[in-house]
Amino acid sequence: MQNKWDEVIKLCKSRGFIFPSSEIYDGFSGVYDYGPLGVELSKNIKKEWWKSVVYKNKEILGIDSAIFTNPRVWEVSGHTTGFSDPCTIDKKTGTKYRVDHLLEKINIDCDGIKDLKEIKTLFDKHKKDIKIKGVNVADLSETEFVNLLVESNLNQSKVGKSYLRGETCQGIFINYKNVVSSTNKKIPFGIAQIGKAFRNEISARQFIFRLREFEQMELQFFDFPKKSDENFIKFKESSLEFLLSLGLKKENLRYKEHDKLVFYCKKAVDIEYNYPLGWKELEGIHDRGDHDLTQHGTFSNTKMDFFDEKTKTKHIPNVIETSVGVERLFLAIILDAYTEESLPDETKRVVLKLKPEIAPTYIAILPLFKKDGLQEKAVEIFNIMSENYVCSYDDTQSIGKRYRRQDEVGTPFCITIDYQTLEDETVTIRHRDSMNQTRIKIFDLDKSLKF
Repeated sequence: MQNKWDEVIKLCKSRGFIFPSSEIYDGFSGVYDYGPLGVELSKNIKKEWWKSVVYKNKEILGIDSAIFTNPRVWEVSGHTTGFSDPCTIDKKTGTKYRVDHLLEKINIDCDGIKDLKEIKTLFDKHKKDIKIKGVNVADLSETEFVNLLVESNLNQSKVGKSYLRGETCQGIFINYKNVVSSTNKKIPFGIAQIGKAFRNEISARQFIFRLREFEQMELQFFDFPKKSDENFIKFKESSLEFLLSLGLKKENLRYKEHDKLVFYCKKAVDIEYNYPLGWKELEGIHDRGDHDLTQHGTFSNTKMDFFDEKTKTKHIPNVIETSVGVERLFLAIILDAYTEESLPDETKRVVLKLKPEIAPTYIAILPLFKKDGLQEKAVEIFNIMSENYVCSYDDTQSIGKRYRRQDEVGTPFCITIDYQTLEDETVTIRHRDSMNQTRIKIFDLDKSLKF
């Protein structure tokens, strides 16, 4: 598994999926940039999520809230005091380590523990068993909690200290009344959002799995309190169905119920993916109760309740949340798609068996040679096909090497233009997974490019 992890990271860099941010200046820990193919794959993942969650559900709407908010939002939500990770520092080097991660390496489960005293007690008890290469554990400091909100020096003296948002869902809660009044939506309905979030991570490592700048796809569904259990099950199941629809392997996904819950949560389950790092959270489904709306309603003097016509009573809506990180999903998709195959001629190929709907490039246009009118014909076909598909154009090196390059980046179809094309307006279509090749008329291309 470690070898696959290393090979996927290498592929992501060499083929233009993911680049270390600011690499020419020795990088910036926990921040990465999408390359030409990465931006397309990321865009397609988000498009499929938006289609599945928003467009296919008449009761769900989308918003795009700002990264900056009044700092009161983060005080009321509990982030300025309760949004922290346990940390220990190597007093000799100044290196910081997540205490819960160190404990998990020796099989001490810290899931859901937010109390400093409890974490500290566990760390003190098991400190002698912890091993960090090149570090004397006696040099590790006392446990302390580090707040994860990223502070900003944005010039807003009237409202005080400002922050980059630590999660996207607060933007949904503070816009709940705006959505209700502007759309006349009534319970039940949902608000979805895709957007950036920022964390002051202590140890942002493990490639794009744990980042300081990342993107979330979140849904907050508002309904009657009595429907909370029913909705929790519904979104737990639909979230898994969506992940499977993107091509993730069922054996690499599992549910993990949470016994220890954070203060705002009534119920929580993670969908975990079997990364080379082990089983880790990919998506969270949470019953947030009425905590967030109650808090924001109370401290902003805004009415967040609704009137139930049947019972003639008022309620604060119950909220079911689904939240999945784009980067973690991106990584899981590439890991599951990454395949090494031995071919009949005793050579090997690497192929990303991505679902065609999310592949960064759908078609590669390949003139056999750079002469005798083949390039001109290939450009003509590229211009036609790029009206409806994301296409790439490649005329460098042998046709075999070009096929291998397209396999590595997951392109479902290659169209080869040769001398016969100039005679009878036919081209060769090569299918990525089977490597089968068929000859068809240019006129019939569109209906032939289906999996």
